[in-house]
Amino acid sequence: MGIVVCIGMMAVGAILALAVDLDVSGVNVQLVGVVLLIVGVIGLCTYISILKRRRVEPPSPGAPVIEEVNKHHWE
Repeated sequence: MGIVVCIGMMAVGAILALAVDLDVSGVNVQLVGVVLLIVGVIGLCTYISILKRRRVEPPSPGAPVIEEVNKHHWE
């Protein structure tokens, strides 16, 4: 899920949970709204945590460069 989908689910869930007063037989609209809101929050938190892991900081300009030395000499 992307950020837009998560925020959309949260918005729809909040509207259903707080602003809709509709009686549908067999369906609790407020509960559906709360579930959508919770799923949107969990999805957004998951997406942000994955996005933080993808960011890799480049080494600073003064950092030493480590060169790998070939220790196997086949002479």
